[in-house]
Amino acid sequence: MGKYEQLAKEIVKHVGGKDNISSLTHCITRLRFQLLDESRANDDILKKMDGVVTVMKSAGQYQVVIGNHVGEVYADVCEVAGISESTAKNAPAPKKNIFDTFIDTVSGIFQPILGVMSAAGMLKGLNALFMAFGWYAGDSGFAMLMNAMGDAMFLYLPIMLGYTSAKKFNLKPFVGLVIGAALCYPSMQVSSLAASASPLYTLFAGTVIESPVYLEVFKIPLIAMDYTSTVMPVILVCYLASKCEKTFTRIVPDFLKFFLVPMLTLFVSLLFGFLIIGPVATFAANLIAQGIMGVRAFSPLLAGILVGGLWQVLVIFGVHWGIIPIYMNNIATMGFDNIMTPFFATTFAQTAVVFAMMIKTRDKKLKELCIPASISGIFGVTEPAIYGITLPRKTPFIISCVAAAIAGGYYGVMNLKEYIMGGLGVFEFPSFINPADNSFGDVYIAAIGVIIAMVLAFAATMLLWKDEETAEEPENETAPDKKVLLDKETVAMPLEGQILPLSEVQDAAFSQGILGKGLAIRPSKGIVTSPVNGTVGTLFPTKHAIGITSDSGIEILIHVGMDTVQLEGKHFTAFVKEGDRVAAGQKLLEFDMEQIAAEGYSLVTPVVITNCTDYLDVLESGLTNPEEFLTIVR
Repeated sequence: MGKYEQLAKEIVKHVGGKDNISSLTHCITRLRFQLLDESRANDDILKKMDGVVTVMKSAGQYQVVIGNHVGEVYADVCEVAGISESTAKNAPAPKKNIFDTFIDTVSGIFQPILGVMSAAGMLKGLNALFMAFGWYAGDSGFAMLMNAMGDAMFLYLPIMLGYTSAKKFNLKPFVGLVIGAALCYPSMQVSSLAASASPLYTLFAGTVIESPVYLEVFKIPLIAMDYTSTVMPVILVCYLASKCEKTFTRIVPDFLKFFLVPMLTLFVSLLFGFLIIGPVATFAANLIAQGIMGVRAFSPLLAGILVGGLWQVLVIFGVHWGIIPIYMNNIATMGFDNIMTPFFATTFAQTAVVFAMMIKTRDKKLKELCIPASISGIFGVTEPAIYGITLPRKTPFIISCVAAAIAGGYYGVMNLKEYIMGGLGVFEFPSFINPADNSFGDVYIAAIGVIIAMVLAFAATMLLWKDEETAEEPENETAPDKKVLLDKETVAMPLEGQILPLSEVQDAAFSQGILGKGLAIRPSKGIVTSPVNGTVGTLFPTKHAIGITSDSGIEILIHVGMDTVQLEGKHFTAFVKEGDRVAAGQKLLEFDMEQIAAEGYSLVTPVVITNCTDYLDVLESGLTNPEEFLTIVR
């Protein structure tokens, strides 16, 4: 037992006892517990305990922040709790709740394509705008070319998502591409099947999941649907494929793996995809559509709230297609639709939220994302805003749904009607003109609903969304411009990139200065160099964090990304080891920025002086002069 035996006993006691510990790992500053019941842990006592910096709960873990000597405390905790070190290190990955897991997965899948998705949405909007201005006809060659540029991304979205889903699920990327392409294969779309053949028979006739069958596979009915522009089917099929690939890699002989593993993976995953996953999505869509019609018959207000508030959620799961056929059928048979129209303000609510975030945030990268997402949203394309901006941050997405629900309720009460299948966003307004008498009554109703949604969404975001990046920097007790004779030492910038206040780190232990004073860097290059002449004091086994002690005694912690300990060393390469002498500018680590970002992890890297209390002050000089980065004042 080491010198932290008593501290270890107290920690084990107040996390609920050793029988409450499912597993334990540690990173460079904190013990990471998975507890069977977090309610049994006593947060307040742990936070006040000598030797414990603070307690945090993140990514399904109960984290006890210790500091640089966490390795020694970890060893004693393992002994007190009766956990072997090998068992602890091989503990399963932390579990997240279903909602957090879903958001993390979808955000990670969409992140790589957000830029091109925004660009495609803007091209679609500009084309509609130019045609509305009469600059060229809708059937002109240039209009058709612009349509191809803008529509291709969304029409073949499953192919793009097949690739990014494969990367997220550790499936071979080209297998994901083929899965997406197969789902978009023209002759397998229900529209193609219906045009070329009569149904063999109809399943579930007379029910809400009535489905014509055009093909059979081994006597099993194949219920077709249009998979182009959908999201969830390809993600689910790729997830299944990732499991299949691992299984086949394990059992197929090495000399056959090159071609047999991808062949079997594609066969099994797509067979189940077309026969089971697709039909389940179809049934879910139909059930939702019928449910909304039933609610509308009972209360137009409630139906409007449901359609407006849940529309973006339905889009995420790809089941909004169940309402669209009702919308099309209503216009064809009655000359108008009032079932789907409550969704109209959702794109504007989403856009208003993003616009408010753009104004409020100080994060330059987020601002850059908000600009094209806002433009795209005005034109009715909100996927970049949803998947790249609001959904990962949760609160803005909820605000947009609530604002859209209120506007949807207004539309339901006012019986908003749409008379033609028109454009999206601002270009949908002409669809509300009544062709019988050219009256603008529904146009005015639609505009009022948009104003309601945008005002509420913008105001709520400005009031309720907390941009961690806007927190004010604490004033230094010794201002850098005070004319006092002080001994100073400069710590160089260890990574190339954008310098940020430590408050922008999405981890309270860093952002609140609990682990020390310093700055953060959003890296532009995946190389970490030594900021001083000194010695490698700590190099965590997963290589995501390194501690350097300068020759003068400054202790510097460089932590690449957030929660990157969960990568277990993947995408990181170390060029030094603990105890090595290093010179300023010497390469310490390399990391693959694209791969880490693709797996859904933030790359914002805190650089902190962990023994800052030994000095008069630590000045964040890099915010005004990157050449000096951090200045240590003695």
